[in-house]
Formats: sequence, structure tokens, C-alpha cells
Amino acid sequence: MAVDQLFATLACALLAGLAIFQAALIGGAPLGRMAWGGQHRILPAKLRIGSALSIAAYALFAYVALAKAGLVLPLVSEAFTSITVWVMTAYFALGVVMNGISRSKPERLVMTPTALALAATYLVLALH
Repeated sequence: MAVDQLFATLACALLAGLAIFQAALIGGAPLGRMAWGGQHRILPAKLRIGSALSIAAYALFAYVALAKAGLVLPLVSEAFTSITVWVMTAYFALGVVMNGISRSKPERLVMTPTALALAATYLVLALH
């Protein structure tokens, strides 16, 4: 397996884990201290909608990673896919900062390294 394919697969695994986590939040699991600023143990309706939108975003992010690695056919040009991977690298790097300054200790401990791992995987994809 090529390096880009390995990192795209790793990104998808991380995103799948996040999607499962968000689905649990939507379902009312008491894990809210690790998401959305950590202000709620069980998410209110508005944040559950945000979690649903996050799952859709994760699917798009995963598709872009797979397209960049050549594991699926891209729906857009290769240049657009490459730019998108750089944007997503920056997005996850910002996520490292935002999760790192969260008032919620559980969010800092769980989501900061997750965002860092995603930023790293997308950086590798961007560089290949």
C-alpha cells in the first residue's frame, strides 16, 4: 500500500470514529463534555443537529482523502482536490488550537490529539 493510500485509510478510520461518536451524541449519550465546548453532558437539540451536520462533513472529508490517494474517482479536478486537502489540513490544525483551549478538560484530552492526528494525515496527503 502506498503512503498516500495508508494515510487516506487512517484519516477515514479517524473520521469514522468521530462519526460514531457524533451519532452517539445525537442519540443522547452522556458524552457531551467531549464536544461542542463541553458545556452539556447530554446535547440539546441544536447541538444534535450540529452533530448530524458533522457526520455529513466527515463523509465529505473522507471522500476527499480517498480521492487524493486515488482510491476513488474524484468528482472534481485533481487541482481542486489538492487545494481542498490543504484547506482541510488547515481546518484540522485550527481544530487542534480550538480543542486545546477548550474549557472542557475531557474535550482537550480527547479531541485535541484526534484533531492533531487528522491534521497530520491530511498534511501527508497534501504533500503527496
